[in-house]
Amino acid sequence: MMNFDLSDDHRLLEESVREWGAREVAPRIRELDRQHRFDPAILAQMADLGLLGASIPAEYGGSGTDYIGLGLASEELEYVDTSLRVILSVHVGLNSLTVLSWGTEDQKRRYLVPQAEGRKIATFGLTEPAAGSDARGIQTVAVKKGDRYLLTGEKMWISLADVADHFLVIAWSDLEKKKRRDPSGMSAFLVERAFEGFSSGTLKEKWGILAGNTGFFKMEEVEVPEENLLGRPGEGFKIAMFALDQGRYTVAAGATGLIRACRDAAATYARERTTFGVEIGQHQLVKELIAQMESDYQAARLLWLRAGWLKNVGRRSTRETGLAKWFATVASERAASDAVQVHGANGYSDEYPVGRFYRNSKGAVIYEGTREIHKLMQADYVLGYREDRPTRCVLPPFAGERASAR
Repeated sequence: MMNFDLSDDHRLLEESVREWGAREVAPRIRELDRQHRFDPAILAQMADLGLLGASIPAEYGGSGTDYIGLGLASEELEYVDTSLRVILSVHVGLNSLTVLSWGTEDQKRRYLVPQAEGRKIATFGLTEPAAGSDARGIQTVAVKKGDRYLLTGEKMWISLADVADHFLVIAWSDLEKKKRRDPSGMSAFLVERAFEGFSSGTLKEKWGILAGNTGFFKMEEVEVPEENLLGRPGEGFKIAMFALDQGRYTVAAGATGLIRACRDAAATYARERTTFGVEIGQHQLVKELIAQMESDYQAARLLWLRAGWLKNVGRRSTRETGLAKWFATVASERAASDAVQVHGANGYSDEYPVGRFYRNSKGAVIYEGTREIHKLMQADYVLGYREDRPTRCVLPPFAGERASAR
């Protein structure tokens, strides 16, 4: 039975992340955003909080929190700024949890442990200049040569591209299957920045998540040892979908935090601003906008909590996670737009945070499955065209209060 009470550990984690964000990042996030500057010191601080090892067992250097804890951290981080949650999504959700589930013991010791301890930063490489939602359209190839693979290709829109030390890369390892677009010809690899032939760059023209590092990386016959193959040959597509399942969970929880940030900013402004002799919060249409934000926040939170509970007890949650991601990200975009509207002309100025919220909200309805892709997936589940299939669990079931949720 699902318990809606947070445990003491959950509340402590929620409070510590909230206090850290309010103290260390919130006072300067507007300037970081204006300057399009990523502050690497934030990574060390998140490591000290144990966030870079969230949901990773202590035996591999992690904090051992459950999925509810990971969701709470994601929500609190994005309440301050989306760029903070993105770090958790790519480092923990897309990379570390995937290595935890699919990696060999040697791979976990070499890659997962330093990542969980925050000594190394990790990210994920699937998207390419000509391949986004169509994952089978990637062009990166891995050619077997003796006991090594030669990786050649370019990945685009990669969070932490110029910061990460480790990259989980999806590539075609069977070129005949590539011609047929057969996903069983894809494989996954653990690539290090230090490997010869690897280079990266930062995208400077984006208009959202400006305090985060987003870029690309290129590989020109990068030699990757055979022991860095994650999973078996041909499992790359499955591994990529598994990784996205974990990443989408953090995106859903994070977008929920953004809805709350929009609600709080709009409510504060509505009590401060007066028109026609009364606070604008007294106007019915302003109340309607704020009420919608509250409704969306509560619904989005319940959706990600349910997905997290399913993960905690070891049950497949692809359908529930996808629904949570779709609902929360679409709702966060609506909440941000409405928060700007509540602020009127002031919403068009970055003296107030709602403009930043609006710019940041757009990315999440695109990455890790567009809103259109998720809409089609949910319809396919209802129509019976898509079914939940057994999959390995990333974490062992959590018992008792650790599996609780508010």
